[in-house]
Amino acid sequence: MSIQRTAGWDREVTLVSQLAAAASLFSFLFYFRHGDLLLYGDAVAHINIARRVIDSRTPGLLQLGTVWLPLPHLCIIPFLFSNAAWQTGIGGSIPSMCAYVLGTAGVFLLVRSALSSDGQPDFAGRAAAWLAALIFAANPNLLYMQTTAMTEVLYLAFFIWSLVHFSRFARSAVSRGSTFEDAAGSANSLIKCGWCVLGACLTRYDGWFLSGILCLATTAVVIVSKPTKVRLNLAKFVLLAVTGPLIWLAYNAIIYRNSLEFANGPYSARAIEQKKTALSASSPHPGWHNLSVSFSYFLKAAEDNIAEGRLQKFWVGSLVIALIIIIALRRNLWPLLLVGVPIVFYTLSVAYGSVPVYLPNWWPFGYYNVRFGLELLPGFAVAIAVIMYFFWVRIPQRSVQAAIFLCALVVAGVSYGGVWKAQPICYREAWINSRSRIALDNALASNLLKLPHDSSLLMYLGDHVGALQEAGIPLRRTINEGNHRPWKTPSDPEGLWERALADPRKLADYAITIDEDAVATHVQHRDLTSVVVIQTGGQSPATIYWTHREAGNQAR
Repeated sequence: MSIQRTAGWDREVTLVSQLAAAASLFSFLFYFRHGDLLLYGDAVAHINIARRVIDSRTPGLLQLGTVWLPLPHLCIIPFLFSNAAWQTGIGGSIPSMCAYVLGTAGVFLLVRSALSSDGQPDFAGRAAAWLAALIFAANPNLLYMQTTAMTEVLYLAFFIWSLVHFSRFARSAVSRGSTFEDAAGSANSLIKCGWCVLGACLTRYDGWFLSGILCLATTAVVIVSKPTKVRLNLAKFVLLAVTGPLIWLAYNAIIYRNSLEFANGPYSARAIEQKKTALSASSPHPGWHNLSVSFSYFLKAAEDNIAEGRLQKFWVGSLVIALIIIIALRRNLWPLLLVGVPIVFYTLSVAYGSVPVYLPNWWPFGYYNVRFGLELLPGFAVAIAVIMYFFWVRIPQRSVQAAIFLCALVVAGVSYGGVWKAQPICYREAWINSRSRIALDNALASNLLKLPHDSSLLMYLGDHVGALQEAGIPLRRTINEGNHRPWKTPSDPEGLWERALADPRKLADYAITIDEDAVATHVQHRDLTSVVVIQTGGQSPATIYWTHREAGNQAR
């Protein structure tokens, strides 16, 4: 029996992609018109990390830093040569929008390939694939996130396509009576899967966990398949799968003299969480060292991303039913179980990885990392498709089949309607957490525009680089924490940043301090003149100092 290449790109997939592109563009125009592309502070940071590579006193790839993985920033850079694309955030939207379209096409292919009988697309498999693609693409939270520079949508695209290629590889590898062409196609799918995993590993740390899971799953498939067909390609796949983490570990070791700088350095998630806990004098976040609680918080975040109220339980129940169907009745669909990998990763991350999730209806009643629940959206979409297909093939009456399909669409429509009515929770998270930050950025930007256009600024860009972005002030006019040599530890006395902190009057015309940042710590005892103090609700005041820069001094 020859396994047909149902993972191929055809007219049906093209149509899915075109509809997704239309939805993407419409959503982008809606949120762009309302000025919502830059609500997430992390989105602003991602755009400006990418911008610093081409716009800095010390431009280059070292401006990528260490905490966030590099691929999202590298994808954004080509669109930031335009100042307008930088200021508006459009440059960060374009890669996410492309990833949304690819992710939707991937969900369609994953389901159609897995559910089509004998490896060939049939009507039931195509109907289930369309349903899964619609559920994925129409999700209000995903539609908002794909307009931003956040990394979740890009990762989802790599994650989904990894499963598309792995699913085809697994089907071909263990199929009896497969031909030489099938074996070649299986090997090709495995290599493509490896490239997608590599992309995922360079996008989010979720990809590192996915890499390990797929290496184990691939090894299991190879063990039960014919050695001559796929075993020679296992090494290639593993090499691709581990290349991403190895590159990042080596980069951190060479540049920062600490291969785990991203995990335990001063800007890591662990350091930020420790600082927040120390400042609030509170107990660790919910789920800390408690797997059951961390599982509950992540699952609740996933529910909040797909429905409101009682309908949330319908989607969770669908996951459970689909799991039972696959394990008990359709074991050949086992690759689809990998859509549940985010559950394991985030349960472990919340419990042991300093990754808190705060929910509006659960203690401590806030919005923080709620967007992580969006990673389970492919799982919900696939689950509904599996259930519909299971009943579809057992009920020959077309009228009943159509009713099942329509019922699934109605439930999804009602669920998403409730989400739109309450506003997508990812949008709420971004808006609520951004109000005070944006207010300070706006006030600071308006004051910075009053300074001489050729003046140089000493400023820590960590939290309020958005003020420069809004004002359209090139980052190369600033001396910031990125202008030093990171391999010089624990400090770099000869670095531009350190020299400016030591004597601002020699290198900068103005110094901007916010709260107790590095600039504030170094200039508080200097003989500088305060020009203006900017105070907004919910944020520490910002102060602009005139340094009385000595004539003739130039930053080098």
